[in-house]
Amino acid sequence: MTKGGPRPPLLAEERRALLALARSAAVAAASNLGAPDPGPLPDRLAAPQGAFVTLRVGGQLRGCIGIVEAREPLSRTVGHCAAAAATQDPRFPPIGRADLADLGVEVSVLEEPRQVRDVVEIVVGRDGLIVSLGRLQGLLLPQVAVEHDWSREEFLEQTCRKAGLDPDAWRHGARIEAFNAEVLEERPDERP
Repeated sequence: MTKGGPRPPLLAEERRALLALARSAAVAAASNLGAPDPGPLPDRLAAPQGAFVTLRVGGQLRGCIGIVEAREPLSRTVGHCAAAAATQDPRFPPIGRADLADLGVEVSVLEEPRQVRDVVEIVVGRDGLIVSLGRLQGLLLPQVAVEHDWSREEFLEQTCRKAGLDPDAWRHGARIEAFNAEVLEERPDERP
C-alpha cells in the first residue's frame, strides 16, 4: 500500500492474473501440491499491497484469509492467502478435490487503512472496517456490509463482534479504521 493516496485501479490484465493466481494457489493447496509457479506477472503485482482471498464452494463461504499490512509483493500475498483460505481457515473444513468443481474465487486488494475520527465518515459499500481494543481486533471487508444489507451502525457492531468485543465497543474507546478495497471476482464464464 502506498503512502500518499490510493493506487489507480488494476488493469484488466492485472485483474485476470490475480484471479488466476488465487485459483491456482487454492487448487494446489486443496490438492496437496506445492505452490504453483505463476510465471511472468504484470509489474504492478510486484508492488507490496495487502489483500484478502475469499473462497466459496457452491456459493457458500468456505475460507477467507488476508493480510492488511503490505509486506510482500501483491502477487505473493494473494498466493499465500489463497492457499491458506483453502486449507487453514479455522472456521471451515479444508477445501478438498471434490469441492474444486464448484469453487468460486474473490480477491480484495486493500488500500492502506485510515483512522476514523467520526463514524459519519464511514460509507457502507465503499469502506471495510477494522475495530481494535487492546489485543482484540476484528476486520470486515466492504462487501460484507452490502451482502447483509447492514446500516453503518450494524456494520460497526458486527466488526466489534468479529473482534470478540461488545457490539457497542466502537462507542466506548475502540479504535476504528476504514479502508477501501478493489474487489475482483471470477465470473462463471471466466473460469478455466
